[in-house]
Amino acid sequence: MSTINLETIKSELEMFGIDYDDEAILDKLLEQSICNRLQADQIMLEWVAFSVTKSGLKLNIDNLEQFEHEVSNCLLFCTQIQDIIQDHLLDSYSTPAKGSQKRSLSTPEHPQSKRSAALLASPGLLLSPASFSPSGTPSQKYSQRGAKGEVVVKFGSSEGSQWAGGNGRGVGVSLELLEGPEESLRSSYKFMFQRLRDVRNVLTDKIEELGETLRNHFNIEEFSPAALPAQDSITILGQVCCDSKGKLNAQSVVLEAGPEHGAQLVPVDLSELKEYSLFPGQVVVMEGLNTTGRRLVASKLHEVSGCLISRGISLSGNDGAITVPVSVLVACGPYTPSDSLTFDPLLDLISVIVRDRPDVCVLLGPFVDAKHEQIEVLIRVVLSVNPDPLACSVGCRLVFVPSQRDVHHHPIYPQPPFSLPDLCKDQVSRVTMAPDPCTLLVEGVALGLTSTDILFHMGAEEISCAPGSDRFSRILKHLLTQRSYYPLYPPVEDMNMDYEKFQSYGQMPLTPDVLVVPSELRYFIKEVIGCVCVNPGRLTKGQVGGTYSRLLIQRSSQSEDGQRASPCLTCQVVKI
Repeated sequence: MSTINLETIKSELEMFGIDYDDEAILDKLLEQSICNRLQADQIMLEWVAFSVTKSGLKLNIDNLEQFEHEVSNCLLFCTQIQDIIQDHLLDSYSTPAKGSQKRSLSTPEHPQSKRSAALLASPGLLLSPASFSPSGTPSQKYSQRGAKGEVVVKFGSSEGSQWAGGNGRGVGVSLELLEGPEESLRSSYKFMFQRLRDVRNVLTDKIEELGETLRNHFNIEEFSPAALPAQDSITILGQVCCDSKGKLNAQSVVLEAGPEHGAQLVPVDLSELKEYSLFPGQVVVMEGLNTTGRRLVASKLHEVSGCLISRGISLSGNDGAITVPVSVLVACGPYTPSDSLTFDPLLDLISVIVRDRPDVCVLLGPFVDAKHEQIEVLIRVVLSVNPDPLACSVGCRLVFVPSQRDVHHHPIYPQPPFSLPDLCKDQVSRVTMAPDPCTLLVEGVALGLTSTDILFHMGAEEISCAPGSDRFSRILKHLLTQRSYYPLYPPVEDMNMDYEKFQSYGQMPLTPDVLVVPSELRYFIKEVIGCVCVNPGRLTKGQVGGTYSRLLIQRSSQSEDGQRASPCLTCQVVKI
């Protein structure tokens, strides 16, 4: 750190064009810079941000004192948070010497709550909620929640399952991120400069690829042009569209064929179909009559079945022995209640991680929620946290997946991973920064992950006539059969899609064994065409506590045909 003195402070004030009328202001700013371990330019940036949020405060002694109370304490916490993590987490695995406990600081303005004091003394503590903001008051609704740790949904046999007391072997667990074959997601995007022709090419490729799979499976000789009059039944391949700007309904369905089959639009009459489930962007094969060339009266809808979904990875050479169970914890943000900056839910989750010591922890955004009212302070706090001590001491692999709601990250889909350039080589082996969406192989078991609420998006657009089925299962089946993490087209308005990147990174390279789809909708665990689909819910739901999920995976290394065998899976959704 370069030297901080009155001259550097004065120089920064001049650079920012900030006037002051008292030389004591320079001394006060210097004091705050030293106490908060900030450079002169950094303290100036913090003052500018603070004054703007207060409708342009003038730089004087009174306002500096307010600045110190409301912001500087938070900044001090941010610079010390890594020490707090190491001290308290490492202490949890050692016997403290007498007198080693430090006395917690408390002031009349900000007395330390009993909960905060207890957390600071707790072996599993990583963060102190009271330290995040001088005005941080714990959420009353969250603190008064009931049924903590209650299992609300479960899948598979949990008898004999050992969730707690893991051996911390996570660093040795095989974890592979399946990335696209093209240029990295970290390279430049051009979603605002996409040519319609390029978008059309991506959609056409999707139609032709899925169409070829369907043609081979159903032994279809060839597809007919969409708008060619015919007296006999014809088979058409195309993409479902809406005939207007409104919401899709049974009377507005249009099928758009690919260029190889005329690239024409034909309205569809669904009245002869006994059941169907359709959404905009869906690639389908329909049989029916089109005697005039202007309307297809559909009589049959061909859907991709589970047997068409490739598992993709051969495990030839393995002996087929039962592997050691792998424990995976999955949680999705927000990690704070909406009415407080205190990270009580995150602390409670960390306590679970320290207690159960899972092999892999998958944390999905939002980490800095755009919907949080006190977002400015929240950004500074979250970005200052170093996740490595948790991964190192507990012995788990950490996987971070960003969210469209993360205001400090790129609002683009597919979304590039977070960047932590300061991680050393040893840390990189324990912390995985993944994009949204992504497919992870954990000891050969495929986990499909996305933080985008595709269930909510598609649920608002899907139309169906399917007695006895539930909407969640239908949507999940669409994701798997369309082989896409976001098959909806056009996307919702707030989705910034880069379709060239989407072609490489938004598709499922193989059908996952487990598909994780966090949503605002109710949590669930469902098995759909051989894939276990999990909505773990969110760690917080407004002002109250939410849920997370945990998985115990055990599988034979190889099936009889040499492909990936289906895992033996136990899964639970648990209240935080």
